[in-house]
Amino acid sequence: MEKIRLTQFSHGGGCGCKIAPAVLAEMLSGMPPGIVPPDLLVGTETADDAAVYRLNERQAVVATTDFFTPIVDDPYDFGRIAATNALSDVYAMGGTPIMALAVVGMPLDKLPREVIARVLEGGAAVCREAGIPIAGGHSIDVLEPIYGLVGIGVVDPAQVRTNAGARAGDVLLLTKPLGVGVLSAGLKKGLLSAEGYAEMLRWTTTLNRAGARLAAVEGVHAVTDVTGFGLAGHLLEMCRGAGLAARLSFDALPLIEEAVGLVRDGVATGASARNWASYGEDVELPADFEDWQRKLLTDPQTSGGLLVACAPEVVDEVLATVAAVQGSPARVIGCMETGPARLRLG
Repeated sequence: MEKIRLTQFSHGGGCGCKIAPAVLAEMLSGMPPGIVPPDLLVGTETADDAAVYRLNERQAVVATTDFFTPIVDDPYDFGRIAATNALSDVYAMGGTPIMALAVVGMPLDKLPREVIARVLEGGAAVCREAGIPIAGGHSIDVLEPIYGLVGIGVVDPAQVRTNAGARAGDVLLLTKPLGVGVLSAGLKKGLLSAEGYAEMLRWTTTLNRAGARLAAVEGVHAVTDVTGFGLAGHLLEMCRGAGLAARLSFDALPLIEEAVGLVRDGVATGASARNWASYGEDVELPADFEDWQRKLLTDPQTSGGLLVACAPEVVDEVLATVAAVQGSPARVIGCMETGPARLRLG
């Protein structure tokens, strides 16, 4: 098992292997209209994190799925990261997970069964931490290792938080630092330190539990989690959903220290460039903005933090809630403004 490096079997890793947003939009553009029952509160309209279906006046089901190829070599850590990332979509909608189904694809002719078992153990450990069972799943024999979950949760329909409810004047907060994609690229190149790897694990295995609590705060208007499209991409989705612009202060962004050093030395994922090619025309950068800064804006975050848009008067409550639930501080990074759906750095 010690000789097995999971990342050697995958062309990408984590949320960095997501299809680029522009390519995905083109693929979906020709889809015929589907059935939209009145109780489907959240569907595909705004590229939100999960679907939400109302059962009655007090209960709705939150359903999502997320899976990817290895972002790290250790099978147990891979399982933990993938499971944490999948459950994040439930929390981002304001939901509480109740169970999960495993999605497993493994090259059985290349990976020892004990390695695959460790991946599953890692995912199960996170589900135990979240207080839910893995109640089933599906597995296939494939060329690249794939693992993830179908996450099922519940939420009060009145407390659903989508990525489309932001209002002009809202303050933007981020609950985890950026740079996970850069760290993963550094790992593949053999440039990541032991301390950097530990920092990567810390953030990618921290459950976004605060989302369920934030949904009960009346002044929280929109929530999404930052994953494969990078902070800029997911914030632009929030802008489009609300019909507003957003302004960020780059100096206010929480950044993983080792990721800054690596990206300054030219280390980045291919997904970062694909993300910029997909939506860069909707981002206004200062004239002196450096390339390494842009790469962090588009850096794909595997199991990234929650991006929250809330009224100014509840900022302190949001900060206190995140700190109490997740043990780490959120950071104020910008605001929502009137104007076309664009992102401005200033």
